Amino acid sequence: MRQILMTVLLIMTVVLLYTQIAGGNGGTKEQITASGNRMAEQISRISP
Repeated sequence: MRQILMTVLLIMTVVLLYTQIAGGNGGTKEQITASGNRMAEQISRISP
């Protein structure tokens, strides 16, 4: 029973950390989106 409780707590901790790092303010998802937008703007400025 103790092992199950420790496993559940560990999984909850990992999920919480992931959601905060990836989805929080200034998180990875937001940074990737901003970087993609900057790249798209720079590519659109290239004149053939």
